[in-house]
Order: sequence, then C-alpha cells, then structure tokens
Amino acid sequence: MSWEDEIKELRQREQLALRMGGQEKVARQHEFGKLTIRERIAAISDPGSFHEIGTLAGVGKYDDAGNLAEFTPSNFVLGTADIGGRPVVLSGDDFTVRGGSADASIGAKRARAEGLALDLRLPHVRLVDGMGGGGSVKTIEMAGRTYIPELRGWETVVNHLAVAPSVSLALGSVAGIGAARVATSHYSVIVRDTAQMMIAGPALVDWANLGDVTKEELGHARIHTRNGAIDDEVTTEAEAFDRARRFLSYLPTANDELPPRVESADDPERRHDALIDLVPKDPRKIYKMRELISAVVDEATFFEIGEKWGRSIITGLARLDGIPVALFAENPAIYGGAWTADACRKLTRLLDLASTFHLPIVHLEDCPGFLIGKKSEEEATIRFGSSALAALGQSNVPFCCVIVRKAFGVAGGANHKPGAHHIRVAWPSGDWGSLPIEGGIEVAYKAELAEAADYDVHLAKIRDRLNRVRSPFRSAEHFEIEEIIDPRDTRPVLCRWANLARKASRAESPSFSYRP
Repeated sequence: MSWEDEIKELRQREQLALRMGGQEKVARQHEFGKLTIRERIAAISDPGSFHEIGTLAGVGKYDDAGNLAEFTPSNFVLGTADIGGRPVVLSGDDFTVRGGSADASIGAKRARAEGLALDLRLPHVRLVDGMGGGGSVKTIEMAGRTYIPELRGWETVVNHLAVAPSVSLALGSVAGIGAARVATSHYSVIVRDTAQMMIAGPALVDWANLGDVTKEELGHARIHTRNGAIDDEVTTEAEAFDRARRFLSYLPTANDELPPRVESADDPERRHDALIDLVPKDPRKIYKMRELISAVVDEATFFEIGEKWGRSIITGLARLDGIPVALFAENPAIYGGAWTADACRKLTRLLDLASTFHLPIVHLEDCPGFLIGKKSEEEATIRFGSSALAALGQSNVPFCCVIVRKAFGVAGGANHKPGAHHIRVAWPSGDWGSLPIEGGIEVAYKAELAEAADYDVHLAKIRDRLNRVRSPFRSAEHFEIEEIIDPRDTRPVLCRWANLARKASRAESPSFSYRP
C-alpha cells in the first residue's frame, strides 16, 4: 500500500525535465558560447540554495496504455534561491526548448514568477534568453486559432518595481515580450557578443520592407547600452551574474527595509591629499571625475550604472562608511559636464531608484548647465531636464551636495533639493551663477563696450572687475553657500553626513512609483 511507485515516477519525470531540450540542443547552446538555464541558475545563486517550482510542467505524450512515452519540459524555469545570503525569486528562459517561444511552455509559470516576487516582496532576477514566453507563428497552427495580444499580468511586473529590486540579464537573442521584460527592471545587463535585444527579429523587419538586417544590427549591445534601453554591457555571462549580485548588495530585500549596511575597512576620516590639485585653475581644463569619486567613497565600492549612455553625468551606487548611497556627478570630459537629454533620463532613473529603496543621494557637482545649441533643443533637453529636477525634488531621502567647481543655470540648481534642508559644501574652486561670466559679459555689457575706445581693453577691465567678486568666499559671507571645505576633507565630510542620513532614514514608500 506504499506510494513508492508514484515517487519513482516523480523522480523519472524530474530527470526528464533536467534534460531540457536534449543533448543536441544543449550542445548547440554551448557552441554559441552560452550556458543553459540550469547552468546559469547554479552560477548566479548561492550553492545549493535553488528550490525549483514547477519542475514537472511541460508537454507529455502517452502510449495507448496511458504511459508517458515522451516529455518536452516547459522552457521557463523558476524558483527561489539565495544570492549573497538573501532570498530572491530566480527565473529564466530555456532556449534549448523551442528557442524560448511559447510552443512548449506554460505561460502561467512566468506569471507565477512575477507574482511570487511581488507577493513575497522579494527581488526578482530574470535570466532572459529568447522571446520570454511569447508565441511564434507556428503557435497559431498548434493552437488551432490566433489570439488577441493582451498584457495580462503586466501590472504585476510594474507593481513589483515599487516593492522590491528587479534585475534582468539579456543572455541571448531577446525579442518581443522578452525585450520588454529586460527594459522593465531597475537594472539590466547584456552580454556583448552572444546576446542581442530587439523589438522584432530580422525576418519580420525584412517582411515589413524595413531592410535586410542582422540580429547584431538590430540589437547589439553597442546599440542598446548607448541609447539607454539596457544599462550596461559585459563580455561574459559570469560577469553579468557578478554585476547582478553586486547591484543587489546595495539594496534592501524590499522597500519596507533600509539598505544593508556593511562593515567597512576604509577609515571614514581618511583624507586624500591628491584632491588639492585635482581641479585645474583654468576653468576650461578638465579633470577625471571618476578619480574624485573613487577617492571619497569606500574603497572599490563605486558601482557605475549606465556608463555608455548619457555620459555627461556619471551615475551609480557606492558606500560611505559601509552605508549604501546613490551618487551622481557631472563628467567634465563630456560636454564639460553639461546636462544632455539622455543624461537627464539616466539621472531620473537613479533618483527614482534611490527614492524607492531609501538610498541617500550624493551629488558631486561640476555643472555648467543644460547643454545648449540646436541639437539640444531638438532633443527636448529642457523637458527631460525638468523631469530630472522634479525627481530630485520628489525624492524623500537625505541629500548632500559637494560643489566641486561649476554650478550654473537651471541644471546647476541641482546643488539644492527643493523644499529640503540638507548638507551642502563647496570646494574653493566653486564657481556659480545664472550663467558663466565668460559667456555673458559681452551680452550684459554690450552698450558699455560699444562706447569704449578700445573694445578688448575695456572688456578685460570688466572681466577683472567681475572676477574680484566671483570668489566663493563672497557667497559664504552671505550664507549662500553654507560651508567651504578643503578638498582633502571631502571623504570625512561625506562619511559624517552618511551616518546622520542613516539615522534619519525611514523605510517609507515615496509618493510615486518607480518609472521604468
């Protein structure tokens, strides 16, 4: 009267599922330099922590006696696992079974993965390789009907963005709903030469008379990490898994917790002597902002996000005395640090991430304002810039700004979070105003210069007169800048602020949801 026979069948079915698409399809996956879904799960999760859900799902064929004769497993694998000792929902496409399309899949598995992540308030890591469960033309014949496209369950994906971190890794040819799942996340990565992401593949593009193109021409990493559809690119899957783990390490498991603080071996009082010479006296000369970032945050903790796009603003996560923070800084090597449309879009994403998961915000400012000119106007820079400033104003987390050099115009106003009292300091190199003196003298003093006997000599006199009053110490006299510091003291100042910010932080949801 034992159930041993049924348990034997259970184990047999499990073994059939573990074969995935079979030896030939697995070998082909490896030929393309890609891991299988089960190899990926083993590589990204803590050893032995993955608990699979829905192992037995798939398509079975039976003989006349009702015995299982053939089994094609579902091409979507899901379960719970630990990453860095913390629980997550982990899901991914099995490209060895019908190339990730819906033919041998059960759509409910994907919906269940998204729903579990939302209901259990857990981070969701998606390993995307294929259409992510979408159908193919062959599905029509197999189903015996066409279907009306719907986005049932998509609200779960979107709602999860406001609850717990989501990470999407593009690990193969990703199209359709798979591409949407990559884009609708807090952080996304693509493997440079073995993955592509596109709305539709080459065959459909050709059918629409839009050209004969390859997958790489449509969806290579160099396209989508430059336009912001994907945050970052890596060279190997192992690197993608590492970046996912690192990203999650800065964030709480869910938005009702504060980000995890870690023990830091880096002295919070450490001074960096090289900073005294970092900023050139000549305002037209540049310096390396990333050197400044590395010098003031905990050693080797800066995690840059979106390095290849919106490059005039550097964005990322870091730690100060072990406390996770969101950090952004203008990059004087790109347009002098001027805010472009893409840079503003990238900044808005970081600010929304910080608000959702209670990361204090640090701004290392060297901002000449919005990028000006015809191209900037055509790209609606002022609209995206206004959105970024709105995101800063809406943020409900502590904010600190170090004015390193320039703070001009509307964008330069991001040294202050509207409606808030916060820490703001400046280096002696600080230089600010509604617009740079060099760019506005000839307009402001047009009439006076027109009457001058020697235009150039009089212009030099005006410039000298203005330079005598542009010192940041004059602003400090009027408490327009609260504090001027020795650049070498920047790390101690930021670490003290971070500890105060940590004490003031609350795990309270913002008044708005994360905007993908």
